[in-house]
Amino acid sequence: MGAGGPSLQREKKESLIQPAPHTKPPFTLSQIKKAIPPHCFKRSLLRSFSYVVYDLSFSFLFYYTATNYFHLLPSPFAYLAWPIYWIFQGCVLTGVWVIAHECGHHAFSDYQWVDDTVGLILHSALLVPYFSWKYSHRRHHSNTASLERDEVFVPKTKSEVPFYSKYFNNPPGRALTLLVTLTLGWPLYLALNVSGLAWLICVYGVPLLIVNGFLVLITYLQHTHPALPHYNSSEWDWLRGALSTVDRDYGVLNKVFHNITDTHVAHHLFSTMPHYHAMEATIAMKPILGEYYQFDGMPFYKAAWREAKECLYVEPDENSPTKGLFWYRNKL
Repeated sequence: MGAGGPSLQREKKESLIQPAPHTKPPFTLSQIKKAIPPHCFKRSLLRSFSYVVYDLSFSFLFYYTATNYFHLLPSPFAYLAWPIYWIFQGCVLTGVWVIAHECGHHAFSDYQWVDDTVGLILHSALLVPYFSWKYSHRRHHSNTASLERDEVFVPKTKSEVPFYSKYFNNPPGRALTLLVTLTLGWPLYLALNVSGLAWLICVYGVPLLIVNGFLVLITYLQHTHPALPHYNSSEWDWLRGALSTVDRDYGVLNKVFHNITDTHVAHHLFSTMPHYHAMEATIAMKPILGEYYQFDGMPFYKAAWREAKECLYVEPDENSPTKGLFWYRNKL
């Protein structure tokens, strides 16, 4: 063990994560908007539909290949081919979910009925109740980082953490917690009493399980980070809440997921902006946001493990002159 012992090394390692700014920003939403090229806010029906066609074409290609050729492969290769199909199909269908998500924000086109029709069809195919999700998701955007009113990965205070949590605060426990968190979204009961069950699970079920896992993971990592503040009602305001999100890097999957992963800050500030303009908007607004812009380039699988370890609950900032500021802690 190096000089200083494990505790000092751990303190140095944790100090690399600097807390995000939590005071009122020295800029307004309108100033951020002025820094973004105006065309970034324009929605193109044709361009939006091109992404639907693109994603569904790949989805059908994977489906056609699996159902027409996998059975021709020698036994060992067939068993290897299916997991590859599940991963590829799951990633592409996550992109389809993102497009439906964009419809729910009225960012797909200038026509609300088109957005709702496309969103309903795409989300229904993925077993998502589109309109229920749309209204609840709107509440999330209106109350991001509010401990009382937000609805997405709202951290507990230490007093609210269940007594058994300390038994899961170890590597096996964290692995189990992540596994359960990423998989329970799949409604297994829908598969009961269906003929051809094995085929349905292979072609549709497992990819959908991967979609659900990615959606939970993406949302979790967008709103959970040791540097992100949370606020109670005495301190919260919309702009600081919207800025209490973090952009992540998923490598090549950023494009597959239509950049919902690495442009989420822009999405929370301007949710009706089409995804194909979000990266340009992010680059344009970063000089205005300065240190209020949060990005973490740690590989997502490592980040999920770190956040599961470090972000167990929130406690008030004892050094803050106000009592409405909370930070993540992990000492049970």
